[in-house]
Amino acid sequence: MKTLVVFYSFSGNTRQMATVMAEAIGADLLELKPAHEVPPKGLKRYVWASKACLMKDRPALSPLDRDPRDYDLVLVGTPVWAWTYAPPLRSFLQAQPLGGKAVALFCCHGGNPGKVFAKMRDALPGSRILGESDFREPLKHAPEECAGRAREWAAAMLKAATPPA
Repeated sequence: MKTLVVFYSFSGNTRQMATVMAEAIGADLLELKPAHEVPPKGLKRYVWASKACLMKDRPALSPLDRDPRDYDLVLVGTPVWAWTYAPPLRSFLQAQPLGGKAVALFCCHGGNPGKVFAKMRDALPGSRILGESDFREPLKHAPEECAGRAREWAAAMLKAATPPA
């Protein structure tokens, strides 16, 4: 089954989990990157993120090097910002509808996933959502445990998407 892990990562947590998942199940990776540089450090970075989230921005993305339409299963990952998913993912979901696809959702957060999965589901009409998983700051809190959970969850999503023989 052709599988893609698509994600946006702000601080590296979501990138880490996406990479672990892709390696565990032999999936391709697609990292979403805004076309215009996000402030690299400090307060400006968080001001940008807060404004973009609250205003429901859809920032332009750099060209994608993979076409999600070519995949049977798509794992979609995001950091949680203000109890929702990151604006670059909003841009992706608007431009690349995943209707008819098997989709699995994951997020990284600092303490609570909020309503991120409900909001992601709303943005994925017609998709067959297989499951959800969240990880609390995996680079800081129990990285090996989080990586193990990510591997197991990704394998379970692949199994759920695979039609019986």
